[in-house]
Amino acid sequence: MTGYHDYVLGLIPAALLGVTAVLAMGGLSVQAAVPVGGGVSALLIAHAMFVRGPTTATPAEGAVRTETATASPPNAD
Repeated sequence: MTGYHDYVLGLIPAALLGVTAVLAMGGLSVQAAVPVGGGVSALLIAHAMFVRGPTTATPAEGAVRTETATASPPNAD
C-alpha cells in the first residue's frame, strides 16, 4: 500500500527534472533553472520530514503491556 511518503519519494526527482525542464524550455538558462528545481525538491523533502513526518505506531487502547515501569530487573543468578 502506497502512502504519502512513497509519493514524495517519486515526486522528488520528478520535481527536480520537471521544473528544471519547464523553466529551461520557457527561456530561463539551465544554470538558473536547476537551483529552482532543486529548491522545489527541497521543499518537498522538508514537508515530508517536518510537516507530515513519519510517525511510530502507538499501541491500541486496551492492549496489554508485557513490561511495566515498576517491574524488577531479571535475576541473573
